[in-house]
Amino acid sequence: MYELRNWILQEEVKTTNATVDEIKATWKTPGVSLLSDGWSDMRNRSLINFLVNNQHGTIFLKKVDASDCIKNAQKLFELLDGVIEEIGEDVVIQVVTDNASAYKAAGTLLMEKRKSLYWTPCAAHCIDLMLEKIGDLTQQKNALIKAKKVSNFI
Repeated sequence: MYELRNWILQEEVKTTNATVDEIKATWKTPGVSLLSDGWSDMRNRSLINFLVNNQHGTIFLKKVDASDCIKNAQKLFELLDGVIEEIGEDVVIQVVTDNASAYKAAGTLLMEKRKSLYWTPCAAHCIDLMLEKIGDLTQQKNALIKAKKVSNFI
């Protein structure tokens, strides 16, 4: 049974690597977006997943422990700038991050350094922040409390 699992895994790795190589070959035209997704693990470390996206697909690039720089704009800038260098400065046309103040400042620094690059806040994160603010309004807050009571009752 072990030999079968080993063989299947090797075939899947080979297929996945071929797919990744095909997508990477399309990166130069018209360019790619660098996506960052921050999260915390069970040990409360701040981690960032970096993904590269264009119309041909999305590739997971790497995960970084950013616990020491998550609230520091200069360190975030250096981290993002290093990832851009790794991918290729001429290939990255957009960087998408969440909307936290350190990310905003790092995005501004990136755009100052790289004139052809755009920083964009993540739309899902922006919508989440808007919904939280709407939920804080008195009328909506009361409606949410009542809805939760109904949901708990059911």
